[in-house]
Amino acid sequence: MAELIEVETERLRLRQWRLADREPFAALNADPRVMEFFPSMLTRAESDAMADRCQLLIEERGWGFWAAECKATGQFVGYVGLHIPSAELPISPCVEIGWRLAFCHWGKGFASEAAREALHIGFHRLGLKEIVSFSAVGNLRSRAVMERLGMRDSGTFENPHAPEKSGFRTLCLYRLSYDTHDA
Repeated sequence: MAELIEVETERLRLRQWRLADREPFAALNADPRVMEFFPSMLTRAESDAMADRCQLLIEERGWGFWAAECKATGQFVGYVGLHIPSAELPISPCVEIGWRLAFCHWGKGFASEAAREALHIGFHRLGLKEIVSFSAVGNLRSRAVMERLGMRDSGTFENPHAPEKSGFRTLCLYRLSYDTHDA
């Protein structure tokens, strides 16, 4: 078991998952607004299994997709963090930065705030040389976060695991290297 990394930003706590996170996580995974750029919404069982995987990977590595909590209220916001994609992708091997927040927390800058801290951890504590992010081409909100983080648009790639005629097959790729990020 690795040393657990948990951090705080000005407004958020990035921490290990708790059982109490399962219900609000399932609600956001069943929200069509949140899941618009994913192949499907998740059932409660699928959502719980995802939370379990996130928790297990953090236990194994010390880092991953952390549960994000609002410090002022203790409310679960969603997840933000770093992840090694388990699916073989044309850009593998890589470490991605990602986020998924409940709709009621959109537009508050939480994704950018927490992702900046995750980038800092990736580059300065984990010694990563590059971090990537990817999303459906039409996901302009996530692309805006990637750009605010200083990530550079690096074109697109095909996700061989997505259905061929879906809007989720072609993904945009953003990259940020240790040498070019803001310390």
